[in-house]
Amino acid sequence: MLSRLLSHDLPRNRLLAIILLAILIGLAFAPFLFPGVKALNVAAKVLIFIVLVAAFDLLLGYTGIVSFAHTMFFGIGAYGVAIACSRMGPTWGALAVGIGGALLLSLLLSLAMGLFSLRVRAIFFAMITLAVAAAFQTLASQLSDFTGGEDGLTFKLPELLSPSFEPFESEFLGVLIDGKIIAYYLLFVAAVALVLMMLRIVNSPFGRVLQAIRENEFRAEAIGYRVVVYRTLSSVLSALFATLAGCMLAIWLRYNGPDTSLSFEIMIDVLLIVVIGGMGTIYGAAIGSVLFLIAQSYLQDLLRLGSEATSAIPVLSALLSPDRWLLWLGVLFVLSVYYFPTGVVGRLRARTAARSAVTSRRFHPAQTS
Repeated sequence: MLSRLLSHDLPRNRLLAIILLAILIGLAFAPFLFPGVKALNVAAKVLIFIVLVAAFDLLLGYTGIVSFAHTMFFGIGAYGVAIACSRMGPTWGALAVGIGGALLLSLLLSLAMGLFSLRVRAIFFAMITLAVAAAFQTLASQLSDFTGGEDGLTFKLPELLSPSFEPFESEFLGVLIDGKIIAYYLLFVAAVALVLMMLRIVNSPFGRVLQAIRENEFRAEAIGYRVVVYRTLSSVLSALFATLAGCMLAIWLRYNGPDTSLSFEIMIDVLLIVVIGGMGTIYGAAIGSVLFLIAQSYLQDLLRLGSEATSAIPVLSALLSPDRWLLWLGVLFVLSVYYFPTGVVGRLRARTAARSAVTSRRFHPAQTS
């Protein structure tokens, strides 16, 4: 049953399976295991980035397409919910209209970009997507009547998802259930469903063709597959999943602005997470998102403790200053790439494959000789 739920794409490594199970349990019970506003915000951001990064990996890791327009579709999803709810009011109908409109716009834009741009070479396609994303960010900043400009849009959601909504008078497991907790579990269910959908896509015949195109598009074309069609479909699917991740962000924050969902820094974060987790693995999106966002959120706190503990050593204390957290984040990234060149998932699966090969040679020497 579990194998079918995961589309027969099992972790294939015991340690990897334990890590993924721990992430699932941790996110499922985050409001109770890690109380506090900051911890809940980090957990919600992890859920959002898992979907966003997995959507990007569908394009980069499985199809071999480099695109810098991913955050544009992320922003479209966030702006769709923000504009609809701010103009139509905090209703479920407004939420549905915002999500539906954002998906439709992303579908049209990704289809147009795919048909007109995927025929060019990879570097030119990357530059085109970068230009389109920059133009969209500028447009969102200038259309203040619709998007709120640089100030963004603050809006309300249906009462069920409002922090002031408290269905129970008493606490449950030490936590008072309110609309914020309900919104978190809405994001959790959505993230799990979307990840399972992406697992199904990459392990379907369609996904196998995408991987064949990634390895050798000329051979795939020679076999009879229309490469442009498959790459365009991959671009569209990636855009739609990224749009849904943007909708999740808007639902959680109840606010959206250019820097919140369209910033190029988000694109850089997505690229880093893909490299850390492992390209071409949906599971890598989960592991990479957890590692990167926890480091990004708590590294300053750890450095502050270290700086205070080494206050007697001025040089070391200055080096561990919380203001230098970006330096240490960069060091951690370099180390992760050095020790895990194929990402965490790739490294763990490679170890399992190596053990299997050694075991096979040990018990079947005649076949390997």
